[in-house]
Amino acid sequence: MRSCFRGSIAGRGRQRAAVAAVLATLGMIGLADGAGMAPSEQVLPDSTRAWVSARDFRATRERFQRSSYGQLIADPAMKEFLDGLRTQLAKNGRQRLANLGVAVEDLEKIPGGEVALAAVETPAADGRAGRLAMLLLVDTTGHEAEAKALVERITKGLTDKKATRLELKSAPPQLVVYQLPPDEQAGPGRPPRQVALALAPAALVVGDDAVQVGQAFNALAQGRKDCLGAMPSFAKVAETCGGKVTGSESPARWFIDPLRFAKAYQATNPPREKRKGPDMVAILGRQGFDAIKGAGGTVVFAANGQAVRHHTLVHAPALAGRDPFGPERFDLGARVLRFPDAVGVAPPAWAGSALAGWTALQWDIRKAFASADGLVDDIIGEKGVFKDVVESIRDEPDGPQVDVEADLVNVLGSRVVLLSGHTEPLGTDCERLLIAVEATDPERLAKTIDKLMKADSDMRRIEVAGHGVWELIDRTHDELQVQVELPGAAGVKHADGHDGDDDAAHRRRQKMRQKEERMLPHSTVTVAHGHLLIASHRDILEKVLTQPADATLAATADYRAAAAQLDGLLPGTSAARSFLREEDALRPSYELLRDGAMPKSKSLLGQVLNGALGEAKPGAVREQRLDGKTLPPFEAIRRHLGVGCLGMQTTVDGWYVAGAVIPRQGLQPNVAVQPGEPPARQ
Repeated sequence: MRSCFRGSIAGRGRQRAAVAAVLATLGMIGLADGAGMAPSEQVLPDSTRAWVSARDFRATRERFQRSSYGQLIADPAMKEFLDGLRTQLAKNGRQRLANLGVAVEDLEKIPGGEVALAAVETPAADGRAGRLAMLLLVDTTGHEAEAKALVERITKGLTDKKATRLELKSAPPQLVVYQLPPDEQAGPGRPPRQVALALAPAALVVGDDAVQVGQAFNALAQGRKDCLGAMPSFAKVAETCGGKVTGSESPARWFIDPLRFAKAYQATNPPREKRKGPDMVAILGRQGFDAIKGAGGTVVFAANGQAVRHHTLVHAPALAGRDPFGPERFDLGARVLRFPDAVGVAPPAWAGSALAGWTALQWDIRKAFASADGLVDDIIGEKGVFKDVVESIRDEPDGPQVDVEADLVNVLGSRVVLLSGHTEPLGTDCERLLIAVEATDPERLAKTIDKLMKADSDMRRIEVAGHGVWELIDRTHDELQVQVELPGAAGVKHADGHDGDDDAAHRRRQKMRQKEERMLPHSTVTVAHGHLLIASHRDILEKVLTQPADATLAATADYRAAAAQLDGLLPGTSAARSFLREEDALRPSYELLRDGAMPKSKSLLGQVLNGALGEAKPGAVREQRLDGKTLPPFEAIRRHLGVGCLGMQTTVDGWYVAGAVIPRQGLQPNVAVQPGEPPARQ
């Protein structure tokens, strides 16, 4: 009978008590010599929130090295940058393995079987999220001497860092626990860092929580009943994705419980200063997104002519008694997650051959609109805001007087298309994006857009290729508030009798909308090709409006090669499909990174990074955290990049996603082919 060890460690006394309990039990149970290691999903507890594993680590590593990504990392041109990156990450304490005293190079020497890395949530009081403990499990069969030498090196390194060994009389020789000196830069509320090591005859467990290391060590040979593998979500992911690969392909496997991981991550890494804005993790939990029970799958490198192939299941079964394909599959805001499958998901004729990427998504927009009120209100922090804005757009005399649901939402279809690319010369504002939403009544939709745009003094109507287009005049210094000004929000009355402009909540909403609209600072809007077209810049819209019929994306050799791969991975209907040219998608950010200008990027990715990593001060430009000056010229790495494809299907269990990347050498030259010609072959 095995014991389960629960409890948190806070302070030297409680640490000793908890470790003593673990060690005492280990001393009674012990491990048989040569017992080996059970699969990690049987060893780890059901409180594991994230997990990645290679059952045959050496074979997986060899496959990765043969892939185009492995060749990129091994390219001598990348050595200086990668060496500097490792040093920078280690200095900043961002290397999880390094924090445990293990270097990546060590994993080349000691594995004889599986290597697994996991984040386990430790118990916490009052139902709050616990902290995440990192655990590394290595099957060292046939490499016991190397494993012993590694443990000796780790313990010496800890001693050199002035770490204190927690000496306990009951401690068996297999397990050693060190406590490092307090880290002044770690921030408030974080306990002293631990490193615990347990060396078995054919396995090694290393982690930053002695209790979790002890439990894993205790379960190495026989596993445990309350294990990760017994979780329904994990089991469903393994069942769905495991059958898509063979053992000879040596796949890497992964799993995450997204919402519970996010909550535990917040508890583990509390902010140094109180941050403004909504707590999206808490909001998603309140709005029913905990219906997503887990996500995971398999990744295979260098197989069947592919650089990588992946199979993923987002496990989100319908609530009890609900139709898994119906609009009420989930509750509250999570009902926006309705993606019905369709046939014929392919690039439209107006998607040009030179694009970097194309994505199409089937989305029940009407259901999303009907379900968005509570979610939007929760994000803004005030009940009734969504309804207030919608009614103002319809009823305010100085607004556009548009019924959003009847005149806009109900004339939209269910397909959303994203086109991406970039212009020359490369720079902070060279990336382009166009969003297209299918229209069921284009004429009525065009009239609605005209009414909305005419009510906004910051939009002007221009002619582009014979189409009436609405373009933003200048948002660089004078922020546009489309969603606020359109309904005549200055006249909105709130329950307390105050005008909207004087209401603190209104100002919060206004600020939020300003941030949203900075995402597309040069936007242009029109209705054409049977779609509502929203472009980041006029030039990409103009290309779409003047697209010649003999230069379409769908006719290019590389797209057709990727589509053929995807048809094999995901036959039948689909809820989403995408295509990406890695070279064109990566190059703008790569060059900005080399120049140290990534924080100045005006692309959506750049703005998201600036928001997540910046100082959250208006007008502030964050410091680039990754030193890219030693990156080689882009031409030096171009040969390692290929094209990617991805597709998604809605299933009873959630969403099944599959995709692949075809290496450059497996592609024919990127030229258009006639519709009757076969796709490029590898």
